[in-house]
Amino acid sequence: MLYHLFDYLEQTTNFPGAGLFQYISFRAAAAVITSLIISLLFGKSLIRFLHRKQVGETVRDLGLEGQKQKEGTPTMGGIIILGSILIPTLLYAKLNNIYVIMMLVSTVWLGLIGFIDDYIKVFKKNKEGLAGKFKVLGQVSLGLFIALTMWFHDDIVIREKYDPQTIIENKANSDCLTESNDVFNPQAVKSMKTTIPFVKNNEFDYSWFLKWLGGDYQKYTIFIFILLVIFIITAVSNGANLTDGLDGLATSTSAVIAATLGILAWVSGNFIFADYLNIMYIPNTGELAIFISAFVGAAVGFLWYNSYPAQVFMGDTGSLAIGGIIAVFAIIIRKELLIPILCGVFLVENLSVMLQVSYFKYTKKKYGVGKRIFLMSPLHHHYQKKGYHEAKIVQRFFIVAIMLAVFTIITLKIR
Repeated sequence: MLYHLFDYLEQTTNFPGAGLFQYISFRAAAAVITSLIISLLFGKSLIRFLHRKQVGETVRDLGLEGQKQKEGTPTMGGIIILGSILIPTLLYAKLNNIYVIMMLVSTVWLGLIGFIDDYIKVFKKNKEGLAGKFKVLGQVSLGLFIALTMWFHDDIVIREKYDPQTIIENKANSDCLTESNDVFNPQAVKSMKTTIPFVKNNEFDYSWFLKWLGGDYQKYTIFIFILLVIFIITAVSNGANLTDGLDGLATSTSAVIAATLGILAWVSGNFIFADYLNIMYIPNTGELAIFISAFVGAAVGFLWYNSYPAQVFMGDTGSLAIGGIIAVFAIIIRKELLIPILCGVFLVENLSVMLQVSYFKYTKKKYGVGKRIFLMSPLHHHYQKKGYHEAKIVQRFFIVAIMLAVFTIITLKIR
């Protein structure tokens, strides 16, 4: 809203400082500061409110050190994160940008599903919360919305590079110079290409899977894309949910992941950086830097209260939302195939549960007695059982998240 206000003031008056709002870097910095202030100030008030309403966490006794001390700690703190993301985005971002709209819808949609789940657990005293089929339905619905929007919306395009010979020819003719230094074709194209690591041209088109159909096979790519988007959103949101088992673990790792995605959005939306790094140029995605900056500020601000010993838990209101935000953001900037690396912590947490359950069922069926791979899953509880302090586990997972983030950025040049 402020962007549009100051844009109007700049065009109609000489209002001092109005031009600053034209710079993404300024608005991104303002979004970080604003989200930090909101999360720190609003967080303290919300924690007091939750205490008064006795909205406390019910803890199952799993025999973990310090577990029972968490009993009664306020939950549903994800409201702090959601508010700290939405308000700065509405203030500083271009609200007519389709990518921003998609991220706002994703945040509200998954946040609402998580809120309903927490509400049922806390106020209805139903430990199961929202039925799993309704959670999956919500994730599938969001996946359909994102996939169909990316397929049909006219503003969601990429700009492809000229081949080397065309670049030489264009440079010889000054009349053919383009806004992107004669490297990118000025004609935007509708494409389902994405970024793939460790491949020579760093790009992959999902229509490749359908070549065997022959003819106009590209028109069926939407069906593969829908399934992939639904899978990614479900997997990452559930991974974030599973990771949210120790004080500050999901919050800190999510902040690192979000910061990395912000960098990728910034370079993908700027033709100079896209050309220099030889990566896909996606017009208008630079505006997402405002949204993701608000996300990082919200996560860091929430960490103030969520770090060990936690004064508040985010609950499913926060964990489902942040996982979904990360998934949708990566899909939008066409970096979803980097998720296994960037979100490696979420992936390992997910896999640890799947392996534990599968192996237990297999051994019980074969030997009559179920065996376990880990002392407990998700993986962070395994280390707790081994005697590691909760804070040390979180710190080490945080370090791993930073290493994975650096490696993710490096993959852009490893081909």
